[in-house]
Amino acid sequence: MPKVVSTRRPQHKPKLGQHFLSDDSFALQIVEALGEVSQHTVLEIGPGRGILTSLLAKRARRLIAVELDRVLAAQLRLRFGMFPNVEVIEADILSVDVDSLFGPKPGLQRPGIEFKPSPAKVIGNLPYYITSDILLRLLEYSKYFETLVILVQREVADRIAAEPGSSDYGLLSATTQLYARVEKLFTLPPAAFAPPPKVHSTALRLTMAPRQQKLGLNSNGISNDGFIDFLKLSFGQKRKTLWNNLKSNYADENLRSALARAKIKPTARAETLTLEQSAALFHALRNSSDGS
Repeated sequence: MPKVVSTRRPQHKPKLGQHFLSDDSFALQIVEALGEVSQHTVLEIGPGRGILTSLLAKRARRLIAVELDRVLAAQLRLRFGMFPNVEVIEADILSVDVDSLFGPKPGLQRPGIEFKPSPAKVIGNLPYYITSDILLRLLEYSKYFETLVILVQREVADRIAAEPGSSDYGLLSATTQLYARVEKLFTLPPAAFAPPPKVHSTALRLTMAPRQQKLGLNSNGISNDGFIDFLKLSFGQKRKTLWNNLKSNYADENLRSALARAKIKPTARAETLTLEQSAALFHALRNSSDGS
């Protein structure tokens, strides 16, 4: 497992985006939002000082806590060393080999038998400045997960949970909702953290419910045969129409024809489209003569 060494000095001042959850009542609510975990593996992202870890260690069948900070990781190992079900990994969650944690183990697979992982649950207080990166990383490996309960900045939560047609709906909303049902659970004030951030945080529960098959997409990873790239292009510049965002990659004739077949106006913007409409346009463009 790769190790990332922190440059933090012993006085332990929080680095960018690091605000430790310190309210016990909110911690309990967050853990309980995961549901029953006695028969599950739980992946905790950024355990920090261990307020969630202390609750999960007594509940989860297996707990994998991934902590970037070397000092914090060492403290967690010392604190939970007597718990055989707790494993502390010092690493950047963005560089962790998720397949090695949850995928089939070499030598344990039988020929001709498909490996079906027991879905894990994920919990974490995500650093504000890399929330999107972490979430997209988890979605990339969604086949291993059942439920995610994460703390994010309130404004980011609004974007993730936004409905098509709203001003907050964008690429992050569409990508997340392609993989999961999103619930906003409750909002935490700055005082629930140490040190207090300047913003509120929201607890989200994401229940994995991939929609790729229903939309006629490839469900292998997050690429989806180019659909995610298509969404990125569609949302490229939010103030531009769908036509203006897509015309750089598609010939006018094919784009016009595909929009007509998908029953979408050229003046529409990406944020007004449902995932079903975006998928219909994606398929129409792929079926055009030179739209791939």
